[in-house]
Amino acid sequence: MVKIRKELRDLEVYVPGKPIEELQREMGLRKVVKLASNENAFGPSPKALEALKSAIYNVHRYPDDGCFSLREKLSERLNVKGENLIFGNGSDELIILAMRAFLERGEGVILAEPTYLLYRIAAKAAGLKVETVPLKDMRYDLETMASRISEDTRLILVSNPNNPTGTYVTRGEVESFIEEVPNDVLLFFDEAYYEFALGGEYPNTIEYLGRGNIITSRTFAKIYGLAGLRIGYAVADREVADVINRIREPFNVNLLGQAAALAALDDEEYADFVRRETDKGKKYLYEEFSRLGLAYVPSATNFVLVRIGPRAGEVYQRLLREGIIVRQMDAWKLNDYIRVTVGREEENRFFIERLETILRG
Repeated sequence: MVKIRKELRDLEVYVPGKPIEELQREMGLRKVVKLASNENAFGPSPKALEALKSAIYNVHRYPDDGCFSLREKLSERLNVKGENLIFGNGSDELIILAMRAFLERGEGVILAEPTYLLYRIAAKAAGLKVETVPLKDMRYDLETMASRISEDTRLILVSNPNNPTGTYVTRGEVESFIEEVPNDVLLFFDEAYYEFALGGEYPNTIEYLGRGNIITSRTFAKIYGLAGLRIGYAVADREVADVINRIREPFNVNLLGQAAALAALDDEEYADFVRRETDKGKKYLYEEFSRLGLAYVPSATNFVLVRIGPRAGEVYQRLLREGIIVRQMDAWKLNDYIRVTVGREEENRFFIERLETILRG
């Protein structure tokens, strides 16, 4: 048998939310509502769909490796230089590329717990030493994370807002934290849900680009509804971006993704619509959870973490049999919880009706 790297022998596998088609095959169901993967329930902008229809005739050609048009558009939108941008096959790829570019095997990464599962998986696969810091009141404890920085630490990952809790750290907390992080430690802010969290004390970490050791990643998968096209981007110091761009695979962002993302940026009215409808759906879920006596974590994203109690696993399975996919939280060691993506009004109501029946049964 071929030799397997020791880091991979017991590496946990990222298990995504169950696909609709899989549940239909397993249960023989026609109607399935998926509220598991924090997808945009309202779909992409009509402008993005039109752009896809035009672009599909060019799929026999390789995409623009440098994402020229998208780079120009985002550069203007974010008020950064084009050389500060990196594009990836989803923002997940950018996290993995940052580890590959800047960390040697055995060097240290600081993560929160619980947070996005990919961080730990990617770090272990790269042979990195992982240190975890528990959340405090379901929020990142940046003060404690700063205190854990050692000579081995080379990377700190911050999911803001955090998946799976939906909470965020504030501008003041982030600025204090940045001052505590040495310049030779890479600080990666994963802002996949940035557009849902805008306003109030939520920080825009691109403002701290001048520090030189900060990467901010965002995605077109969430509010723009392009999860199936896998396209994300990051903003970093020119030298940092240059190193990552050297090691990324050629043509890592597909032609259709570039076309749809470019059009989506031209339809902020649609993004505003998605944000309003999501907020309306969250308000409904909050009210219903309170009526059912269920504690939940107020969220700055398009999902809600709700405490079901010891029956959470049973409730998850029974919801599947009813044709409703939510996220079971055992992988995050939140065994008493489920995570629910905000869906369309009819989907939210269908979920609550079935949930209430199960809980009362």
